[in-house]
Amino acid sequence: MKLSDIEVLTHSSIRIRTVQGVVYFDPYQIKGSPHDGDFILITHDHFDHFSPEDIQKVSKSGTLLLVPKNMAAKAGNVAKYVGETKAVEAGEVLELEELRVEVVAAYNNNKSFHPKSAGWVGYILETEARRIYVAGDTDVTRDNLSIHCDIALVPIGGTYTMNAFEAAELVNSIRPEIAIPTHYGSVAGKKGDAEVFQREVKAPVKVEIMMQY
Repeated sequence: MKLSDIEVLTHSSIRIRTVQGVVYFDPYQIKGSPHDGDFILITHDHFDHFSPEDIQKVSKSGTLLLVPKNMAAKAGNVAKYVGETKAVEAGEVLELEELRVEVVAAYNNNKSFHPKSAGWVGYILETEARRIYVAGDTDVTRDNLSIHCDIALVPIGGTYTMNAFEAAELVNSIRPEIAIPTHYGSVAGKKGDAEVFQREVKAPVKVEIMMQY
């Protein structure tokens, strides 16, 4: 897989092209209606992560939608747009047409926005021998400090998640090859947070700033 196969569209809206199909994470403010999503992975139910309007824009008849278990009822609102919905929880591993998905916990330590008890998640996508970690809305936690990945997409905007300095702390600990900042510049954080993050991340980790809009 090439780095160009990963797109950070805006905020935490991510599109990844794999040999198994197109994977969206938390589609939000999608431009146009591409209807090209083979898989849609939702991290939690806040409006900027679970957007029925945007799920409709990227889904097609055979799309598989993954949501945290506590969102199973709410996901019924978009069932007509997708082919199948699966409710998942941290610790699960799914084999989806040779696309391996690990479900990991995502939560705040000292904020009330994303309590661990809510059961919200991030994901590790394994494809073409590459492990891609999409953290979801989280702080630095005991759970994500044990993540092993090649590419990490982490929130840096603060307020609701870790900030740029804390995200750099996480990345410097888990040491992926590439770190990509998300969740800044619109709903939370400033555009300049990406440069702060890049400055704080230590070699050999390489930071790629990819936010499109």
